[in-house]
Amino acid sequence: MVRIILVITKHFNERVIAPSLLAADFSKIGDEVARAVRAGADWMHLDVMDGHFVDNISFGPAIVHAVDAANDVFLDVHLMISRPDHYLQRFIEAGSDLISVHIEAEHDVAETLRRIRAAGRQAGLALNPATPLSAVQPYFDQIDLLLCMTVVPGFGGQSFMPEVLEKIAAAAALRSQGNHSFHIEVDGGIDASNAGSCYHAGANVMVAGSSTFRAPDMAAAIHSIRNA
Repeated sequence: MVRIILVITKHFNERVIAPSLLAADFSKIGDEVARAVRAGADWMHLDVMDGHFVDNISFGPAIVHAVDAANDVFLDVHLMISRPDHYLQRFIEAGSDLISVHIEAEHDVAETLRRIRAAGRQAGLALNPATPLSAVQPYFDQIDLLLCMTVVPGFGGQSFMPEVLEKIAAAAALRSQGNHSFHIEVDGGIDASNAGSCYHAGANVMVAGSSTFRAPDMAAAIHSIRNA
C-alpha cells in the first residue's frame, strides 16, 4: 500500500496550531481528534513518553496508527523516549508525518534525522529548557522543525517558562543568518496569553493541550492562540 505523505505547506512566518492529544479524552480519541480538526487545528501533536527519558508513560505506535487511520490530519509526533533510534521504524510505519527526537536522548542524532528523512517524513529536533541552543545548532541543515520545550517535559498542564523566549529568539536569528527554513515549535503551557510572545520571538508552531482540548469552546481557543 502506497502512503500519501502529508507535507508541511505553511511558511515559518505563518502560525500553525497543533493541539496536544495528551490533553484529550482518551476514551474517545478518534472523536477528540476530529473535534480538534473541526475547531481549526492545523496539526495534531502526539507526545510519546516511555517512563525513562521522562517520568511519565503516555502511548506508543498503536495510538499513532489509530489516529492516522481515523483522521486526515498532519501528525506531529514528539518522541520523548530514551532510544528513538530503536523505535523509529515503528513510528514511521504507524503513520507519523513529522517525527521530533530529543538532542538529549541516547542515539546518533545525525543518523536518526537521516533515517527520518530517508523514509519520506519530516524531521524535528527537540531540546529541553536547560539544554543550550548550541547543542542543536550543528544539525540546523538536517531538520524541518526545531522544538523548544517551554516546560520541563513529562507532564501536561505545566506553566509556561518565559525564560525560553530568549532561546527561541536566538534560534530564529541563527536560522536567518544561516538561510535555513525550519519551523520553530513551542510546547508547554501555551495559550493565548503567551502565544503572541512566542510568535514575535520567532516560533510559529504552537503546541497547546489543556488550553485547547479542555477549553469550553475549542474553536474559540484555537482562534485566540492563532491571533494572539
